[in-house]
Amino acid sequence: MRDIDLAAPLRAAADGDETGFAVLWRALQPAVLRYLHAVCGDAAEDVASETWLQVVRDLPRFGGDPTAFRVWLFRIARHRAIDDGRRVWRHREESRDHVETGRPAPDAAAEVIEHAGTEWALRLIGELPPDQAEAVLLRVVAGLDVAGTAEVLGKRPGAVRIAAMRGLRRLAAHPQVRSRRTAPGPAPDTTSDLPHAHLEGA
Repeated sequence: MRDIDLAAPLRAAADGDETGFAVLWRALQPAVLRYLHAVCGDAAEDVASETWLQVVRDLPRFGGDPTAFRVWLFRIARHRAIDDGRRVWRHREESRDHVETGRPAPDAAAEVIEHAGTEWALRLIGELPPDQAEAVLLRVVAGLDVAGTAEVLGKRPGAVRIAAMRGLRRLAAHPQVRSRRTAPGPAPDTTSDLPHAHLEGA
């Protein structure tokens, strides 16, 4: 759902309307879950619940537009994921790396996730260095632009562009991606969107 379509539900939800909130949840929960599965694995469902609980609590004080809401939502999700990782470490449970993910060129990396199979794509992204992975995931999964991704990660836009560009170049060079690109038969939609030219304006 486009941000413009979320404007009215967002205003209604901020005023306490349950239907408006349900629209926001249905539109954005799948992306939140995909992001959190990459960041904190099996804890994603619990962390997503904590994320939306905070949104419900703080939404009446939120005054931004749908684009700002998307950034705000994923900042909350990232902070809750970090808190979860700290709890895991404190209790000496199975540790997880906090895969920091983001994305440049939506047309480039989006198809890897959307058409190649989510688990396959997230596994490949998870092999990237943490800063590149988080840059790619936030831009692909969350649909954030460079400025929004930079705000979520607390980094400069230039650093986000570089991390995302390098991440997509690594994906483009991955043997599995290259083999899908050259496989006979109908060309899959998954790798044609990884050309380097798309990265420069990310």
